[in-house]
Amino acid sequence: MGVHAARRTPGFDYIGPHAYSITCCTFSRRSWFTETPKVDAVRSELIHSSEEDGFAVLAYCFMPDHVHLLLEGTSPTSDLPRLIARWKQKTGDAHRCATGAILWQGGFFDHVLRQEEDRHALVRYIIANPIRAGLVLDVREYRSGDPAYAPAKR
Repeated sequence: MGVHAARRTPGFDYIGPHAYSITCCTFSRRSWFTETPKVDAVRSELIHSSEEDGFAVLAYCFMPDHVHLLLEGTSPTSDLPRLIARWKQKTGDAHRCATGAILWQGGFFDHVLRQEEDRHALVRYIIANPIRAGLVLDVREYRSGDPAYAPAKR
């Protein structure tokens, strides 16, 4: 894992039918997800990689410099670290070929959901990120990758 990797839960192997709240940040928190084609490519690879690795994507929200995910393993062999590593490698390689720049910060932040946790509340939290960030007043106004909802470039 990279320099910015969060510590994993001790004694938990992240394999099997578990649900996770995940946050992956862009390298140096650059606003790469302000263009619809870039978001579409990364989202498409997320869906593809998740299906290959036995995960359901329950919710996601691409913010300009990070992405929030709600993932759930669908088999006893669903391996979260493998999924995230493969997805970030594939999208990072494509991004580097297209731009010459690094897309992802090392590692990811996770929360393993307990059975009693309200997944609907977590989905609402993920979807409401653009409101909390001051990008929109109503979630129905937000379109990931639309430069109209991205902070000014520095």
